[in-house]
Amino acid sequence: MPSAATSTRTTGTSHRFAPVLLRAGITTAIVDGLWACVLTLAYGRTIMRLWQGVASTPFGPSMFDGGVPTMLVGIGLHVVTAFTWSAVFLVAASRMSWLRRTIATPAGISVVAAVYGPCVWAFMSLVVIPLLSHSPTAITARWFIQLAGHAVFVGPPIVWSVARGTR
Repeated sequence: MPSAATSTRTTGTSHRFAPVLLRAGITTAIVDGLWACVLTLAYGRTIMRLWQGVASTPFGPSMFDGGVPTMLVGIGLHVVTAFTWSAVFLVAASRMSWLRRTIATPAGISVVAAVYGPCVWAFMSLVVIPLLSHSPTAITARWFIQLAGHAVFVGPPIVWSVARGTR
């Protein structure tokens, strides 16, 4: 059974991390979601199809036939993913003093974000999406656009939010 001191310490840490995770998750979901929408429109596709495509990854191609409800499922999955990657980084920063020291400066935030964002895309596109969709990843010019986009629209909101919240 944990002692009162341990229980208080754990609760205090969780309470302190909640606003950081909330800021990182929401900011990343919005910034990356807007980037995805702009990119989708640039490719001549619809916003509904974008989010239905996200929903189709774990739930199959029938998501393209579900209208607004399946679009909302895709948006929900996007938000959960943003919160998940924000939580992964927050846990890493809370446990690694060298990472906290690195993200204590604007230059450090930029460097770590430029690495973390593309790592998120690589893991999602090369591991998670193929596992869920049962189809391999096609490495095309669009894959590299996403890789670069994650360095700008995923890494920075996560790393900045965590850096700001762990000072």
